[in-house]
Amino acid sequence: MPIFHNLNNSSLIDIALSRKEASQINTGAITVTTGKYTGRCPYAKRFVLEAVSSHDIYWSDNQSISIQEFHEKLMIMFDHLENLKSGYFQQDLIANHDKNHSLNLRVVTTKAWQSLFARNMFIIPSTEDLRDFKYDWELFCAPELGDDPFVWISFEKKQVLIGGTHYAGEIKKSIFTVLNFLLPEDGILPMHCSVNVDLEGKNSAIFFGLSGTGKTTLSSDENRLLVGDDEHCWSDDGLSNFEGGCYAKVINLSPIDEPQIWDACQKSGSILENVVINSDGYPDFNDHKLTENTRASYPLEFIPNVHSTGICDHPKNVIMLTCDAFGVLPPVSKLDITNGDLFEQFILGYTSKLAGTEDGVTEPRATFSYCYGAPFMPRNPLEYANLLVVKAIQHNVDCWLVNTGWVGGPYGKGDRISISITRKIIDAIHSGTLNSSKFIKHDYTGFQIPTQIPGIDTKILSPELMWDDIDDYKCQNDKLFKAFNDQKTKNRLLMHEHFHMKNKAHY
Repeated sequence: MPIFHNLNNSSLIDIALSRKEASQINTGAITVTTGKYTGRCPYAKRFVLEAVSSHDIYWSDNQSISIQEFHEKLMIMFDHLENLKSGYFQQDLIANHDKNHSLNLRVVTTKAWQSLFARNMFIIPSTEDLRDFKYDWELFCAPELGDDPFVWISFEKKQVLIGGTHYAGEIKKSIFTVLNFLLPEDGILPMHCSVNVDLEGKNSAIFFGLSGTGKTTLSSDENRLLVGDDEHCWSDDGLSNFEGGCYAKVINLSPIDEPQIWDACQKSGSILENVVINSDGYPDFNDHKLTENTRASYPLEFIPNVHSTGICDHPKNVIMLTCDAFGVLPPVSKLDITNGDLFEQFILGYTSKLAGTEDGVTEPRATFSYCYGAPFMPRNPLEYANLLVVKAIQHNVDCWLVNTGWVGGPYGKGDRISISITRKIIDAIHSGTLNSSKFIKHDYTGFQIPTQIPGIDTKILSPELMWDDIDDYKCQNDKLFKAFNDQKTKNRLLMHEHFHMKNKAHY
């Protein structure tokens, strides 16, 4: 039974192709399909109920397994690997560019393409670092093991077990979940966000946002350097990227609006996951028959203007992105740190699900994910939100809520705000032009909105002015803010339950 240790990209591609795990298309990228599961399985992730984590996991929104259950699954995993005639793959990798707060990983996979995925997504150690490499955590991924997905994490054993699903995103997200649990103990804020800086490596910006809000698109800017597109932390020294690559959502990817991501997807070493390939051998990014959650994995260096170290100074701006399909929210609002705006929006983590994205969703639906990444934040969301506010105040950060969704009506009636308009807003934030503008309180949402932005029609800044019927706007506004208030009540109840359970556990 062979063990393939630290194979390079070309070797892994050759094996993946020879074993028919993947196909190579005309551009040089490889394409894979993941079968039944084309996204994360929320019910699959579980934490071992053990002393090191039992009091600090947010059990109101997470599930546990026993130490015995984990041990039994681990033995099944070991037995499965030892009996694989085709062998398995090991990669020694690093999560987090900040070496003071990084994890050394050993990632074990049964699929060559998933070993390549791990090399794309994590940081490859230098030859010198590999000589004395000692891993802190092990991850075992055998997608063919079992019919039901499992992603089990033990903080005591420092191990992750994944099986029953071929979706590669579980590999990276499980390790980031580990970091998201560990780092707050040292006063470090882990964040599900993208980060970029200006061409001089200064004036950094954080972009929070759920899937479909434009986080990856807006942080990949030809006029700025990309630090990373998905996972970072904020320490006393500044910001650092957890990753060595990008895992971009590529449904409806456009070479005009997203040229950097488009080009990266065409290169050898990129993995296109569940992307439909036309008969001419080229990808059709507009075809969603396999899933809306089509993905591309590629190393950071495939982006031409990528930041060289993955580490930058404290941010000048924090930008929270939302795709409001109700057509209610202004395109941009300034959040007051001291009066609770920042805290509230971070805890809400609002965006919209669109009709057709899930079975049973026939009209826009408000959806919420605290800290803009609830499935990956195992601690009480209050811990993350308090850290964000403290750091934003400490470093005098300007904070914004940017709506990339609809104007003039809800989804199906209005129009989606164009990327060109959103980019002008983001550019005004980066340059400081927007911060020096005059702001007024919006009558309907209560947010602080600018009266003008250079190059943008002032009418769009007050969303009700884009509607044909103001009463229709008011109706949608009431509907959305009722959802906001319902979610706030739910969050309060969950957090109260968590503190009750935690305090009870101490007695």
